[in-house]
Amino acid sequence: MRLSIFSVQDHYPQGLRTVPQLYGEIVAQAELADSLGYDTFWMAEHHFHEYGVVPNPAVMLATLAQRTSLLRLGTAISILTFHNPLTVAESYAMVDVLSGGRLVYGVGSGYLPHEFAGYAIDPAEKRDRFDENLAIVRRLLAGERVTAHGRFGHVDKVALNVLPVQREVPIYVAVLRREAAYHIGKQGNNLMCVPYASLDNFDQIGDLMAEYRKGKAEIGLGPSDDDSVVTLHTHVAESDAQARADAEAAFNLYVDTRLYARKSTYDDAMRNGLHLFGSVENVAGKLVALHAMGVRHVSTLQNFGMLPMPLVRESMARLMHEVLPRVEARIGETMKIAGAAR
Repeated sequence: MRLSIFSVQDHYPQGLRTVPQLYGEIVAQAELADSLGYDTFWMAEHHFHEYGVVPNPAVMLATLAQRTSLLRLGTAISILTFHNPLTVAESYAMVDVLSGGRLVYGVGSGYLPHEFAGYAIDPAEKRDRFDENLAIVRRLLAGERVTAHGRFGHVDKVALNVLPVQREVPIYVAVLRREAAYHIGKQGNNLMCVPYASLDNFDQIGDLMAEYRKGKAEIGLGPSDDDSVVTLHTHVAESDAQARADAEAAFNLYVDTRLYARKSTYDDAMRNGLHLFGSVENVAGKLVALHAMGVRHVSTLQNFGMLPMPLVRESMARLMHEVLPRVEARIGETMKIAGAAR
């Protein structure tokens, strides 16, 4: 089971934490994640509102590249709908070079109305813009000289002068709905999803994964341990009661201030199960259940709603030092029993 960190960089102007202080927290969190053995640090892109205050993840990831050594550095997501694909490909090729080949590139079409308004882009065009731009970015990052005359732009015999270190940069496509997961799989793409924003309960994660695997199978592709990423809010404490005491107010603040998102509370999360809040034992049990659903990579959103950094650090360490060994032991035992049964 791969465990990663996801950061929205949610900002609260009414609070005491400034944007520079938040950036400092992000850097410190990435350094800790690197030392603890997390797989990837995923960075959101948002514009024109404190919903998220990193409008250019490439800049932040280039910074983190200099402060970490093993941690993969990912976008979750890079909004291809808004940007020139040539500039996007150049920027992220540089991130891959500066990080020594650690870029993981998550992409999506965007969903926040104020961002489309700010860029003066019709949301009805977003899927076509996304598909057109992704095709160009993918080819450029692969080192091709690209000619592409599309609906939204024209590229004539352009190749990057700075190529990624990786022969093939991993690319993930974000989805919200189960039906979309099937199509992403049938396209042969890697999958990224945030269940709390789109699903009704924990078990539906398994349904979404099944649709994704079905799509892949139809084009002759089997599952891998790094073809999909599921993101969940996370706080691991000594007990369920302590997790609630630590994280309830921060989670409620985070969700309450998310523009256009489904409004919910910590109690709602307890009912629908779309979280990793609780004791070491309970969080381990949920990760084992996710593994049984076919999930092999979980991205944990642990710095949310102005949760104090000491609590974030404690949860990050507890997840890796106490939860993960239990998960790996249980998964190993389950696989041993399954092997014996065969």
